Amino acid sequence: MSVQILKNKELTLTINSLGAELTGITDHTANREYLWNGNPAFWKRRSPVLFPIVGSLKNQSYRYNGKVYTLPQHGFARDLEFKLLRYTDSEIWYRLDRTEETRKVYPFEFALEAGYRLTDRRITVMWKVINLGTDDMFFSIGGHPAFLCALKEDRQQSDYYIAFDKNAPVHYLLVNEKGLAVKKPFEEQAVLHTDNGFLKIDPRLFDRDALIIENDQFHRVSLADSEKKPYVTVEFDAPLFGLWSPAGKNAPFICIEPWYGRCDSSDFNGSFEEKEWGNHLKAGKQFETAYTIDIA
Repeated sequence: MSVQILKNKELTLTINSLGAELTGITDHTANREYLWNGNPAFWKRRSPVLFPIVGSLKNQSYRYNGKVYTLPQHGFARDLEFKLLRYTDSEIWYRLDRTEETRKVYPFEFALEAGYRLTDRRITVMWKVINLGTDDMFFSIGGHPAFLCALKEDRQQSDYYIAFDKNAPVHYLLVNEKGLAVKKPFEEQAVLHTDNGFLKIDPRLFDRDALIIENDQFHRVSLADSEKKPYVTVEFDAPLFGLWSPAGKNAPFICIEPWYGRCDSSDFNGSFEEKEWGNHLKAGKQFETAYTIDIA
């Protein structure tokens, strides 16, 4: 395990080779941190990379080619050591290759590369999933960055807002006690109503765990202060995302999570290649995507 730094005149990023996890976003001109510190009393992680699944599997297992495999919630990448590939003043890349241990739980020949680029006050988080095998490959991938909220010590989280890029109702799914999506048709999903795209944070918003927001409803989500000024913005092309803070803990952070994939539905009985929102990669091909974090 090693720690690397990206720094410019505005921000300092700290990245850990364990999980290729972003662990700090510091505005060193204002001496202010924006990323959660990983205090295990609330949540021990900060911004893990979720791969090769996002969320939980039904019965913690999946079927593929007539065999049953077991994976923990969010997969294994967040707990494995990545190799440092490239490191410049403004960009860094890590790589995770398949091993005999990963083949026992995920029978695909893969490489996962994760990169970070720092440009002024923008962080670009980049992923490459590479199919090194001769068979089709199936996977999900997602981000899970946790941002401080409230940002200032004299404010409560309930003084703040979540801001969306459209003035539209937010349709969402919830998860059950096993971490599985309680699936409903779009028109029957629970709804949050915004005021010109701003949602005042209710202390009970996450009482039933994560909110799953599907179907390309939004592609830019911010946390905004009590004056509705965004201080951190996550922009993505992912078709779905999650909003989360630990239920019942009054935790001082909120996660904005771009996802290419999600947990199984409670009524899902398909095989791995039939996973909802999953991704299909042909032999020898690679999947590339990115999302950005802008600090105001």
